[in-house]
Amino acid sequence: MLTFANRSSISKMNMQCGKVIISPCAACKILRRRCADKCVLAPYFPPTEPAKFTIAHRVFGASNIIKFLQELPESQRADAVSSMVYEASARIRDPVYGCAGAICQLQKQVNELQAQLAKAQAEAVNMQIQQANLVALICMEMTQTTPPQESSPQQSLDNFVTCPNTPSYQSNLNFFDVDNYNNLNSWEPLWT
Repeated sequence: MLTFANRSSISKMNMQCGKVIISPCAACKILRRRCADKCVLAPYFPPTEPAKFTIAHRVFGASNIIKFLQELPESQRADAVSSMVYEASARIRDPVYGCAGAICQLQKQVNELQAQLAKAQAEAVNMQIQQANLVALICMEMTQTTPPQESSPQQSLDNFVTCPNTPSYQSNLNFFDVDNYNNLNSWEPLWT
């Protein structure tokens, strides 16, 4: 009886009497039947996870679950149970679309993320092109300008002091001359 340790767990051991009490699997417990030694549901619905069977049972029914598991090889049964529980919980959450609604939502999300990725990649390419154009423009300007002639520091200072060219910010200092002052007196006050 202990050879089927996968199908049930030992809930209590009474060492004084030498009895071992084994609890039934979650499926048999919910269906209120005796859990047989060769219970098909026991390895996949342990007594510690009753909600797992309850969800699958509500959507598929116990007899359909048993038939489905018996048709599959044992290596595929665990994945089939996992899939049934997922599909059943999706059907309970969304009775109209079930897991197809979840798949559609995920596909929509993938499409949106792919569009965002394409947009980001296009922006990156655009920035690389702008950078290349800027570097090319700087290189062209550097090659077109003549290199400054080497001169002594004293000669540079003399050229600066005697230079007749005034900067543009100094040339516009005469904004308030006498003509403008006379025009200011003829203005009417802005307030009364």
